[in-house]
This record gives sequence, C-alpha cells and structure tokens, in this order.
Amino acid sequence: MKVSITGHHLEVTPSLQSYVEQKLAKAWRHFGQGIQAHVVLGVEKLDQKAEVTVHFQGKDIHAEAVDTDLYTAIDLLADKLDRQVVRYKEQHTRTVHSGQHPPAAEASPRDS
Repeated sequence: MKVSITGHHLEVTPSLQSYVEQKLAKAWRHFGQGIQAHVVLGVEKLDQKAEVTVHFQGKDIHAEAVDTDLYTAIDLLADKLDRQVVRYKEQHTRTVHSGQHPPAAEASPRDS
C-alpha cells in the first residue's frame, strides 16, 4: 500500500507520520496490495482536521474528522475509515459474489 501524508498549515513530523500509519493499520488490513491512500492533516482556526482518500477496487473512499486535538481527530478518522471499508466490502460481497441483491422495499398495495 502506498500512503502519502501531507500537512496543510502544519509540518508532518516523523512521530506524527508513524502515529497516522499505526492508527490506520486497522483499516489497512482490509486492503490488498496496490492500494493508494492520501492523508491530509491540517489546522483550521481552532480545529485540527484529518482526512483520507483511499483508491480501493475502482472506488474512492473518503473520510474526514475534526477535533480540537489532532491525535483525537486521527483516531476518529481511523474509526470512520474502518467502518466505511467494512460496509463497502460487506455490500460488495453480498451483491457481487453471492448473486443476491439487498432487499428492496416492498410496494404497498394501492387502494383504488
């Protein structure tokens, strides 16, 4: 997996970079090889923002989190990304591999 980490109005230190990689490792376990991810860490007034875009199986998955503490924002970001990837993989497995589609809402009988 190729991961690039950049900072917006903030310098990305080696310790911050290793923290991001450590926290996102939970989500990375869902990916195979050849995946590209771009993480942007930034400061907007009093808020710290972390966002990630992952190119995964022909789809872009984007997550972002904002908090007053950058490390908390990174933790929230990792949780959001993990949930999105799990949800996508469950939907993809259910619809593509099993041949089933998610149940559609049943039409209510019309009164004439």
